[in-house]
Amino acid sequence: MFLAGDIGGTTTTLAVYDPATGPRAPHAQADFRSADYPDLPTMMHAFCSGRDLPIERAIFAVAGPVIEGRVEMTNLHWVLAEDDLQEALHLDGVEIMNVLEALACAVPYLEAEEVETLHPGEPAPTGPIGVIAPGTGLGQAFLVWDGERHQPYPSEGGHADFAPRNEWERRLLHYLEGCFDHVSYEHVCSGMGLPNIYDYLKVSDFADDPDWLAAQLAEARDPTPVIVNAALNTTRACPLCTATLNVFVSILGAEADNLALKIFAMGGIYLGGGMPPKMLPALRQKQFLQAFQNKGRLSGFMDRIPVRVILHPAAAFLGMACRGLGL
Repeated sequence: MFLAGDIGGTTTTLAVYDPATGPRAPHAQADFRSADYPDLPTMMHAFCSGRDLPIERAIFAVAGPVIEGRVEMTNLHWVLAEDDLQEALHLDGVEIMNVLEALACAVPYLEAEEVETLHPGEPAPTGPIGVIAPGTGLGQAFLVWDGERHQPYPSEGGHADFAPRNEWERRLLHYLEGCFDHVSYEHVCSGMGLPNIYDYLKVSDFADDPDWLAAQLAEARDPTPVIVNAALNTTRACPLCTATLNVFVSILGAEADNLALKIFAMGGIYLGGGMPPKMLPALRQKQFLQAFQNKGRLSGFMDRIPVRVILHPAAAFLGMACRGLGL
């Protein structure tokens, strides 16, 4: 059997896959509160206790850069190293990968109903593929054809400098420079970034936040879903939230096409992460594709690149399972 683990600062999910049942139906799965365990082997022991799980190999996905099989967790006091885990867990092989690389692993195996096509384009079957995933942060990865299959590679492109395209975005950048030492695309195009756009619109007197919204935000641990839901609410308008989401979607389109240009993504661009499936009505509007295709002399080229949203709720696990099972 093969084990896949998504290790997060708050929650870690472990799942075991049996080659007989394939990568879409885990044999066993459980969630753990990461901070309750001193290290990953202790958590693994709790997971396996009382179960007959002859695990031989494991892949663990983490947020952040993995260098030579080693990563220091940002929001968790764990240091993970492939050799150490292989020895401690008595496994034949352990691989640690960036979670966006795991997500990219799933792209070639996604079925038609597991994606939403925003723009069909003219896909090249062996062309490079880009993956951009606004969730808590802004993850990016890409896949390159090696002569037999698409091979995934991680990226930390979400931390590249935010590049405003117009005067309004230049004012947004100036505002954020007063809040952060470095303003990246993650600061405006992620779950942590969307409230920054909202805050700027509010302080710039674009519109007032209604009392009902202020009450919801005051009670929310995470303002992002509150803002998105208010923006998509067709029965109770909120101009401030609608404008926030429109700006977010436009910036996401611009950064998605930046990625497409850098890797020559003739195989397509895939939007992953937790946010895109929840804002499909906004992504279907003109703002996203206009921003994606607005590249001056290369606008015609951008029109050829397919754009799809990953709808699979656990695509990173699908990717790890496909890789781990040797598919």
